[in-house]
Amino acid sequence: MNFDLVIKGGNVVLRDGVYKLDIGIKDEKISCIAEHITDDAKEVIDAAGQYVMPGMIDTHVHISEPGRTEWEGFETGSKSLAAGGTTSYVEMPLNALPATINKEALDLKLEAAVNQNYVDYAFYGGLVPENLDKLKELSDAGVLAFKCFLSDITSDIPEDFVNVDDYTLYKGMQKLAELDQILCIHAENASVTSGLAKEYEREGKNSGVEYAESRPIFTEVEAVSRAILFAKETGCKLHLVHISTSEAIQTILKARAEGVDVTVESCPHYFAFTADQVDEIGPRAKCQPPIRKAEDQARLWDELLNGNIDWLTSDHSPCTEDLKQGNIWEAWGGISGAQNNVDLMFDLAVKQRGLAVNKFVDLIATTPAERFNIPHKGEIAVSKDADIILVDPNQSYTVKRENLYYKNKHSAYEGRKIDCRVTKTIVRGNVVFDLENGIVGEPVGKLISAK
Repeated sequence: MNFDLVIKGGNVVLRDGVYKLDIGIKDEKISCIAEHITDDAKEVIDAAGQYVMPGMIDTHVHISEPGRTEWEGFETGSKSLAAGGTTSYVEMPLNALPATINKEALDLKLEAAVNQNYVDYAFYGGLVPENLDKLKELSDAGVLAFKCFLSDITSDIPEDFVNVDDYTLYKGMQKLAELDQILCIHAENASVTSGLAKEYEREGKNSGVEYAESRPIFTEVEAVSRAILFAKETGCKLHLVHISTSEAIQTILKARAEGVDVTVESCPHYFAFTADQVDEIGPRAKCQPPIRKAEDQARLWDELLNGNIDWLTSDHSPCTEDLKQGNIWEAWGGISGAQNNVDLMFDLAVKQRGLAVNKFVDLIATTPAERFNIPHKGEIAVSKDADIILVDPNQSYTVKRENLYYKNKHSAYEGRKIDCRVTKTIVRGNVVFDLENGIVGEPVGKLISAK
């Protein structure tokens, strides 16, 4: 067989372990995995000394195009993902305008995405009080899942996203259960967190620790518990996004043991920072749920290392730099993190804490592919898409603003030293990023649809 690309001599991460193997790629698929491939190839990559693993599937990304493209666009966002080792992503129904809550809005997003993405992409539909009659049309149009907020995100912009009330949550779950769709939920108690934020701001409590205290752990647990109760009643498949506490994860595990179809994600920033570091970093580290105190983070690490978190996402939530000014209450809440998922968490979890590399791959690729029913992605196996990254565990670098591909080049990770590096990103057999040359070629990303 004449291959389009052969990756030789790397430490290939398979489901059951790591093996020194060659990988042959033809027509965008993995066509051969063997100890030695001697057939001709148009291109050969020497991966000696590096891990060869499936690219990350980031199921929590905010691109903001159309409508708020000055925050982030498909081109810059997907370049950032590619440089960080992500080969597919699922884009949230906010912060673009209009929000993706009907087919007309989805069509605008589909049109805007064409020929701009360097990695493969898919979309969420939103659940809001006004669109219960639009869920089927979004499902039929091929969204991979749905998203709603229990926390307060009211907006005075007519086409913006808003949170659900309990009636909408209940009726939406009923409908999504009929459609066999997953509902992904931002789970924080809206009333308590909004009330405490006003109280703390009024009293001049502006520290990172005080911000965390204004969104206490029980508000996450309460919202998770409420979502689970509604899921039990309706039979809706549930996924809890960016969970920040062990207490919420234990609630989810208990529900799963009782038969609820529920999964859970967390994000690198909850493992990389603690609340007392937020003051040093500034509003770039503001997010919801908040960065937690050190003792809470330690328990979250236990959950990850014990296999109780299903996968990791960036929750890349960018904005213009002016929106990150002011005190903790005034600044936009969201972390630009798409470019530092794989390297940072490999360093923290695999190198520093001994997580098995194949378990790390489950967290970034295999499990989200299975949960979101993307059967052609998520692992290195014959006939799968050749979505592959090379990771050098022996390289170190410091995150610098000038090396970020974001439209707005700010990040909570600026100045952080990371002892691991993504050196190549390959999407369906096409090299889209390498360390020496940066982004390579033209956008090759294709739409992943549930249709």
